Amino acid sequence: MERRKFLNMGLVAVAASIVPATTLSAVNFRSTKAAAWEAEKSADAIKAMFGDGGLTPTDEIKMIAPKLAENGGSIPITLKSDLDIETIAFFQDANPRSATVVFSVPEGQKVNYSFRVKMRQTAYVTVVAKTKDGKLLTLNKEIDVSIGGCGG
Repeated sequence: MERRKFLNMGLVAVAASIVPATTLSAVNFRSTKAAAWEAEKSADAIKAMFGDGGLTPTDEIKMIAPKLAENGGSIPITLKSDLDIETIAFFQDANPRSATVVFSVPEGQKVNYSFRVKMRQTAYVTVVAKTKDGKLLTLNKEIDVSIGGCGG
């Protein structure tokens, strides 16, 4: 049995050395777009993050989020899309700072991201996606918060 384990480990090592190395890179939006992280309103944060380009409403990005969050301390959010997206960001107006999370999407990958946010009160949340061809797509949704998650 030890011999089989040794041979299997050798096969795994050979396979790992043959697989081409891929490089991943990400943009540090906190340093490159610092003003976006200080903005109190979504509109200001979006402008600081993506510029003045026009936002186009879309239904090709799906945001799965509860209509009513019983506890604002941990609200699950899922973003999904089959579009060729370069960057996708989530903003909300319930807290003192609007920008919540920004993802750099690796080349050729589809968006399927899940995360949790804190919201202290009922507010609209906004998703903005920048496609590889430079279009800015957006969608928003109101989330009702019954118990505030930021000291509420």
